[in-house]
Amino acid sequence: MRDLYDPYAGPEEFAISPNLELEMPQDLASLPTPTPGGNNLTDPNPKGDAIALLGGDPNRVTASRSGTSDGALWTYATRFGFDPNIRETVSEEDRRFRLVQGRFSQIKLFRVDRYNQIYRRQTLDAKKEVQRWRERGVSTPSMPAN
Repeated sequence: MRDLYDPYAGPEEFAISPNLELEMPQDLASLPTPTPGGNNLTDPNPKGDAIALLGGDPNRVTASRSGTSDGALWTYATRFGFDPNIRETVSEEDRRFRLVQGRFSQIKLFRVDRYNQIYRRQTLDAKKEVQRWRERGVSTPSMPAN
């Protein structure tokens, strides 16, 4: 989709946003072995952090499952139902959307970013959206006034 993106250029270092400040260890050999999906030095308890953000107790989370007393949180979060195959569902819906939208952007004289063309109508203008909510009297503390 992104004509201007080179998939072979390597990882995007700036796509990483650590929760804690990065530090250089005294001895690089002492670093733990990477465990995909597991804990790491800058994000030691990702499940607990997520549960705390949703109002649960992060201290009751184990490595294998959420705290047993967070059943009310689970009930609230899934009150409208949930799709256990949501990733596959969204992936297929997005593939169909790109297929239909991409038909109208095949002709080009110059290299252009197809992603922005296809998803233009779904782009959210953060400043306009915050203003819309503020006009309705909703507090937006995470967005500065200026």
